Amino acid sequence: MATLSTEIVGEGTPVVALHGFGPDRRLMAGMLEPVLGELDGFRRVYLDLPGCGSSAAREIRSTADVLAAVEQTVAEAVGDEPFLLVGESYGGYLATELTRQRPDQVLGLALVCPVVVPMHAERTVPPHTVIERDETLMSSLDADELATFEPLAVVQTRETFERFCAEIGSGLATADDEALERIQSGGYALPECEALSYDRPTLILTGRQDSVVGYADQWALLERFPRATFAVLDAAGHNAQIERPDVTSVLLRDWLARCAHAAR
Repeated sequence: MATLSTEIVGEGTPVVALHGFGPDRRLMAGMLEPVLGELDGFRRVYLDLPGCGSSAAREIRSTADVLAAVEQTVAEAVGDEPFLLVGESYGGYLATELTRQRPDQVLGLALVCPVVVPMHAERTVPPHTVIERDETLMSSLDADELATFEPLAVVQTRETFERFCAEIGSGLATADDEALERIQSGGYALPECEALSYDRPTLILTGRQDSVVGYADQWALLERFPRATFAVLDAAGHNAQIERPDVTSVLLRDWLARCAHAAR
């Protein structure tokens, strides 16, 4: 199985970043660089998941295959070195299982709008709600832009639209849709496995208006994550990191500080 396309930024403790289903590593860089780019001592490992960005998905047919490719890439990029792990959406689903497999190696886990219940029909999610809408902006978008941005955007402003285009839409536009469909139909859910119990610093960040994965299903994780900070952000949907960027950065900095304290 081929190693996934990876971008490494900085030096120090590895921070492995896993994006969601469809975008590419630009999503994670947009979230993490405003925080980690201001700090010394962190080596960011940004992966493109199979079928996304520069990573091909020829032999990938399920989430189990995706996870195997992630494991191989992490092994080559990090080896036996302890690392921090950040996962967003589908990447959060992968990160949880990767942590279960490597609990002694993962120094801290951050989950941003993570998938907890694989099948969408079984999730507890609120209806799509718009909190802020710039009518001038929305009326200026073409049909393709509206179809990509509007259905999930809770904060529909120029700032969030521009970040969406740069960090999320850019990846969606180049994704291998045939491969993603193959993964969805061939086995989106991981095989049943032992639930993760993890007692190192954790962040679980959710959006109050997230109509994709919700926030209620993630609450159940707290029973198994005794060192978790759990946040439900108002005025935030599935792209909480671009709709509430300031508080997302504050929570990530707090998580990093807790990880550093625990490691001492």
